Amino acid sequence: PILLPAAAAAQDFHTEARAAIVVDFDTQAVLYAKDPDRRLPPASMSKIMTMYVVFEMLRDGKLSLDDELPVSRKAWQMGGSKMFVKIDTRVKVEDLIRGVIVQSGNDACLVLAEGIAGSEEAFVRLMNERAKALGLTDSNFANVSGWPHADHYMSVRDLARLARHLIADFPDRYRIYSE
Repeated sequence: PILLPAAAAAQDFHTEARAAIVVDFDTQAVLYAKDPDRRLPPASMSKIMTMYVVFEMLRDGKLSLDDELPVSRKAWQMGGSKMFVKIDTRVKVEDLIRGVIVQSGNDACLVLAEGIAGSEEAFVRLMNERAKALGLTDSNFANVSGWPHADHYMSVRDLARLARHLIADFPDRYRIYSE
């Protein structure tokens, strides 16, 4: 078989997905795009922004991996994917990060948000401020976990941009995603 350059191969690629994008990490060249700016519910992909904010706080010394954050009743009751935190306990930030990344724990997201910012709403404000600063023009976050909400959306272009930022800005933390 003849191997085509990535851009030429991408022209022949088709997907049933509503939106898609393939971007070269180094050059940021778009190799394939299908409705890349369409605003869609990102579900658990939202957790990439949650983690981006947490990683910034760790980098800036506003948070430590050894900090223990309290588990509220609201976090304990959170539905969907869970880390299974126990109410009225404290959990290390390092464990919560793995709970979010490895287990996709909605409860772990909420413990981080409440422990860092005082409430999910306050943490979501941080997420949206950061999204704007990173140039995410077709994204808005209404919660930390990706739980369905009419005002919670991302485009695949923004998702690719955010993923690149997370990898480039926090290469040491990005390794956790391989677990």
